[in-house]
This record gives sequence, structure tokens and C-alpha cells, in this order.
Amino acid sequence: MGNQVEKLTHLNYAEVPTSDPNGFDPDDDGPRIGVSYIFSNDDGDDDPDDNLDHFSSANHVVNHEEKLFDPQDELECSVHYREECVYERRARAASYSAESLLNKCRPGDLLEFVASGQYPHWAVYVGDFQVVHLHRAEIKNNFLTEVSQGKKGRIVNSLYQYRALPPEVIVRNAVDHVGSRDRELYWRNSESFAAWCRFGKREFKIGGEIRIGKQPYRLKLLFSEKKSHVLEFQSLEDVIMEKRRNDQIGKAAVMQELANHLNSNGIKEEHFVN
Repeated sequence: MGNQVEKLTHLNYAEVPTSDPNGFDPDDDGPRIGVSYIFSNDDGDDDPDDNLDHFSSANHVVNHEEKLFDPQDELECSVHYREECVYERRARAASYSAESLLNKCRPGDLLEFVASGQYPHWAVYVGDFQVVHLHRAEIKNNFLTEVSQGKKGRIVNSLYQYRALPPEVIVRNAVDHVGSRDRELYWRNSESFAAWCRFGKREFKIGGEIRIGKQPYRLKLLFSEKKSHVLEFQSLEDVIMEKRRNDQIGKAAVMQELANHLNSNGIKEEHFVN
């Protein structure tokens, strides 16, 4: 039968009812849903940043101006499952060229390649200058320098707070799935696949959690020391999709989008605080 799971499509903030900018309802004990997803039959890739049919540095001219990564436009955030913090991006991690990154990698490391205006691309370093990653609905084994395509990269082992598997298990998880494609896949994007390889948790897989009842996940967007916003989700899969969308459009765009929603609902932006 294959993996026929309907894709989730993001709804704009303006389309979602939120009575309080922090996601809290004064008449309720907990946060409201600040964003939502609907089911659709769109089978498109979640990562339109991966717009190359193959990896070949010889055939691809990198436009450094287009791909310049601006760390100041990176949105800090944290993810909580009930009361437990399961993900946190606070301090802006240093990023490196592919050649410099190779000198820092160890088998089993999670790598993230970043560029402004694009979804971050995740991969698992498996040794011998190679990574395994999900790209264009197929899990591939490529050289790190080819996968970077001129983007800066960084090691992101500590973003997720789960306990990591032994390095040899992480590498085996990745390598064993090389060649899997289309409906053989259990992951919606490169981040979910790479994180599953390292932590082995079913929550990273498509349909790994049942979306019923109260939303147990909270995504806190940190715009500044005094400005933040809380969104609530039913699954980690949904959180990752929203988080990656925010990474792609950038901090300024997310903040403007949310401010427009607040204004359209008659909520003063000054209430958009911790």
C-alpha cells in the first residue's frame, strides 16, 4: 500500500483565531492554538530550497549574494512537550564553509546547511567526507562539499534535547536507508530524517503521533528579550514544519506577519510580550 499520508499545509497567521498575542486566553488555563495546519493531497517536497536535480559542484555556479546567510535574521525559539524542553535554539551558532566544517565533523554528527530565503538542509555525517541526507524525496549518500552547494554549515547535535544514540548506530540508521525514495520514506523533510537517525524517536516520522485531543507541543518564538509568541501543536511533525517555514522566511518576516495579524484583530502590538 505504501506510505500514503496526506501532506499538511500551513495556514497564514491571519487565518487563525488567536485572542491573545502570547497564545494565552485570559478565560482559559492554557495557551490557545496560535497556528494550524490542514490536510491536502499535495505531494510536493517540503523543502523547495533543494531545487537542484543532482549534486555536482562542477555544473553549478553558486550565487553567493543570493545565499548569504544573515544570522541576525535567524529566529530563536524553543519547543516544549508538556513541561519538558525538547528543542532550543538560543545563541546563534557559528557557521563554516564546507571545507572548514569537514575538520570539525565526527561520524554521527547532525549538520545543518543554511542560506537566507531557503529552508535549512540537514544531513548526517557518516565519515570519509560523506553525508547521508533526504533530498528530493530520496535518501542519498554524497560528499559533504557537494551537498553544501556553497552554503555555510554547522554542527547541530545539541538543538534537540533527546539522548543521542551511539555514533555507530546513528551512522547505520542513515546508511541503511540510502536509496529509499518516494512512498518508501517515513520522513517529511531532511531535518526529520537526520534527527530520527540520531535519536531514533518515532515522533520524527510521518504519522508518528496521533493528532487528537489537547495540543501537547508549544513552540515559543523569541523575537527579543521582551517580545515572544507561543504557538501550540498536536505533533512534533507539525512543529518542525512551522519552525522550518519560519527559518525560510526569516525573523523579520515572521514578526511582521504576526504584527499584521494582531493589528487586524484589534490587538495592540505592545501586548506582544512575554
